[in-house]
Amino acid sequence: MPSTDRYTLSTASAGARLDRLPISRFHTRVLWLIGAGMFLDSFDIYLAGGVLGALAKTGWSTMHLNAAFLSSTFIGMLIGAFTAGVLGDAKGRKFTYQFNLAVFGLASLAGAFAPNMTWLIVCRFFMGLGLGAEIVVGYGSVGEFMPPAVRGKWSAYLSLITNSALFFSTFLGYLIIPWIGWRAMFAIVGVGAMIVWVLRKKMPESPRWLESKGRYDEAEAILREAEEESARNGTLPPVVDAPRTVTRKTTLLELFGPAQIRRTFLSIVVQVAVNMVIYGFIVWVPTFLMKQGLGMASSLGYTALMALGGPAGALLGVLLADRIGRRKGLIAVSVLTAVIGWLYGHSTGIEMATLLGFLLFTLTYLMVALGIATYIPELFATENRMRANGIAGCAGRITGICAPQLVVMMYAAGGVKDVLTMIIGTLVVLAVVLAAFGIETNRRSLEDIAPSIDTDDPLPASSLSQ
Repeated sequence: MPSTDRYTLSTASAGARLDRLPISRFHTRVLWLIGAGMFLDSFDIYLAGGVLGALAKTGWSTMHLNAAFLSSTFIGMLIGAFTAGVLGDAKGRKFTYQFNLAVFGLASLAGAFAPNMTWLIVCRFFMGLGLGAEIVVGYGSVGEFMPPAVRGKWSAYLSLITNSALFFSTFLGYLIIPWIGWRAMFAIVGVGAMIVWVLRKKMPESPRWLESKGRYDEAEAILREAEEESARNGTLPPVVDAPRTVTRKTTLLELFGPAQIRRTFLSIVVQVAVNMVIYGFIVWVPTFLMKQGLGMASSLGYTALMALGGPAGALLGVLLADRIGRRKGLIAVSVLTAVIGWLYGHSTGIEMATLLGFLLFTLTYLMVALGIATYIPELFATENRMRANGIAGCAGRITGICAPQLVVMMYAAGGVKDVLTMIIGTLVVLAVVLAAFGIETNRRSLEDIAPSIDTDDPLPASSLSQ
């Protein structure tokens, strides 16, 4: 049971013992069990486009009801992101991702049998609760198991698994919706989620979280299992001496106190900037192309070519995350994306626009891999990691709600160039904030990165040079 004292020294040494393990089947199993839920989460988000088109075409829904469907999704995801952060730190990573997987899985099954659009909108709200929560807990959890030298790479793998759902959701929608109907799409998600829910019962709880709650015996059992699996590949390195973990009670408000406000600010800026690019440009590409005179088929075709940059960006994250670092990498990618965005706005031919669009997709999802999947969860201590990820996720969801409205206003004022000016400005702000306040987390233990307890969080010189 967790200690009732404010501070209790741990003897489990979860961080030091996990950090020295070579990659084994234990790590692979963790990645795929988390990734399976994240894939279904993303699949459920992306199926909306095809489903709503079919609903409107058959007269089952209207544009007004379709808008309500989308709004209920975003509202649910906003609430789900915040709730997952609180539950993840209070009740544990395993409880939370099992809970939110069950929520959006059961809600998806209910949506498959919805008798009318109103019921489907209600079901979609509950889907949104689980969808928003899964992203927060999934990205926040995977790094707690991985050694520092490859933590960025494996977080980027999770981003790759997650974002590959865009292709599969679009492709299956193309095959299934015209012949079987839109209900089958929700049924696929619901059945898949229940299968993963059963498989995830074997998923270990984070030893770092167990240790932070004083549940040392449970942490010890999982650590021994991980060590036994890793030892099959050879003798394990010795445990590096590290400061003992402190068990402490925390509150949500501590994220805005002097010890952590810099990190909270950084995480919010990263989320807002990345979501501004996605919901202020990426999702609007087909519309922009059609406004420039292309037909619907041609516009969707060119957009599909650009969208190949999504998995390409995540793959680049796998290759680069642990080599260039998070802070330096995000600064460089932000600046490069701003330059490519300016060139896209001044391109004169569709071939050049397609190439630059592909590069924009690639760089955007490289930012997702480096920033959202890897950097934000690394900035915080175990006892606050999920809450901080949830707060940042809420900021991202709010951006996703507001960005389309800003795009409409900017486009009406000056067309695509004005929209891209807004995006470029956001990226420049991101680069400046990272340069001024960023903390490099690359190849460092999560315990080493964590802010000092109850003290101001000065920016160490070493964090800028690594």
